[in-house]
Amino acid sequence: MLLDWDARFEQFAEQSLGEAPDPAHDLAHIRRVVANVRLLAELEDANPAVVLPAAWLHDCVILPKDSPQRAQASRLAAARAGDFLRRIAYTPSLIPAIEHAIVAHSFSAGIPPQTLEAQVVQDADRLDALGAIGIARTLMLGGAMGKPLYDEDEPLPQSRVADDRVYVIDHFYTKLLRLAEMFHTAAGRREAERRTRLMRSYLAELERELSGALLPAFE
Repeated sequence: MLLDWDARFEQFAEQSLGEAPDPAHDLAHIRRVVANVRLLAELEDANPAVVLPAAWLHDCVILPKDSPQRAQASRLAAARAGDFLRRIAYTPSLIPAIEHAIVAHSFSAGIPPQTLEAQVVQDADRLDALGAIGIARTLMLGGAMGKPLYDEDEPLPQSRVADDRVYVIDHFYTKLLRLAEMFHTAAGRREAERRTRLMRSYLAELERELSGALLPAFE
């Protein structure tokens, strides 16, 4: 039954993302979050009839990263998703839980997930901000916003305060490297910690290359 609904959820998500102003929140991102949700929901025994629609619809409203209304995006998405679910006659008793999972998934909104299902959706979405895919999405979005990659005087913020409004690399320090400790599910946290180690390795290598050290092939 959920497979039948999935096609409708995906179609609505794709239509909604046609209006999306940033390339890091595309249909591929949605599909990865859905895949993460399927895995975590099975491990945590979360209700798939709640987490799957929430995963498909969590970004049905996207506002630019630098918008002053950015923190409202998940609330707007929840309202839009709820209207859509009622329109297609989805199980009415499940819609409030789906709306809460969508509202609480957002880092910007700062709303704690109050249910297991909301925790699963939040963890699944945050996994996609970490690891190799997280690095790629960060660089892609920063480039789309026209930001410089790093501060040439101090590429990795050590003595200076990290500011991801200015430099792309600083986003690792203002947010991404701290995400793993905020995970709720055991499996999600383990994977988040693994992906964070990969990002730290990337940053260490970036620092080495920018320092002018010879690469191993030239030594």
